[in-house]
Amino acid sequence: MPPTIPALRARATVATALVAGRTAIPVLGSAPPLTLRQTGPHTVHLVSTAAAPLGGDVLELDVDVAAGTTLEVGSVAATVVLPGHGKSAMLVTARVGAGATLRFTPEPTVLAAGCSHRTGVRLVLEEDARVFWREEIVFGRYGEAPGRCRGRFDATSGGRPLLRQEFAVGDPALDASPAVFAGARCVGTTLMTPDPAVGRREAVVGEGVAVLPLAGPGVLVSALAADAVELRRRLAWGESAARTPL
Repeated sequence: MPPTIPALRARATVATALVAGRTAIPVLGSAPPLTLRQTGPHTVHLVSTAAAPLGGDVLELDVDVAAGTTLEVGSVAATVVLPGHGKSAMLVTARVGAGATLRFTPEPTVLAAGCSHRTGVRLVLEEDARVFWREEIVFGRYGEAPGRCRGRFDATSGGRPLLRQEFAVGDPALDASPAVFAGARCVGTTLMTPDPAVGRREAVVGEGVAVLPLAGPGVLVSALAADAVELRRRLAWGESAARTPL
C-alpha cells in the first residue's frame, strides 16, 4: 500500500492598522500551504505552496481589518479540493472594524471527485463597516462528478445577525433537484453591505441569478451556472443590479 500522507493543520493571518491616516499591513503570517503575499498598498493574495486541501487537512485564515482601514484579499488561482483520508476543512474568520472596508474575492473552489470537505465563514462587522464578499464553488473538474461539501456562512453586523446560510453539495438526487441546484455545475454568492452605491430594497431576479435585500444592512446576490465563466458573469450582473438606484 502507498504511504499515508499526514494531514496538515495550517493557519494564516493578515491584519491591518491605521498609520498616519493610511492603511498599513503590519501582520502577514503564512503557514504553508496557505501563503500570503502583499501585492498592493492594501491588497494581499493567497498563494498555494502545496497541493491542498487534501482529505484530513484543516486550513484556517484569520483576517482583521482595523477601524478606518481598507483590505482586499484575493488568490492567484482556483483551489482544488482533493480526496484523502478523512474530511478536509477551510475555515475563515474575519473581523471588520468601524468604518473599515473588506473586499474578499478568492478564485473559485473546485470540488474534485471523491473529496469530503467543509467550509466555514465567520464574519463580524462593526458599525459602518463595509464588505464585498464573493464565493464561487465549482462542482468537480471537467467531466467528473463533484465530491461532497457542506458550507456555512455566519455574518453579524453591529452585534446583530446579518446572514446565516448553509449549503450542501454531492448528493446526486439533491443536486439535480429543481428546488436545489437543478443540475447546475457551479454556485456562487456575493454579500454586499451598504455604501453610498448599495441601497436596493427590492428583490431582482434574472436568468440564474437573484438579488435579495437582507433584513439588516446588506444585499445577497446568488447565482447558478453551467460553468465558472457564466457564473462570474451572472454574479457581476447581480452585483451591478444591487448598485442600481431604485
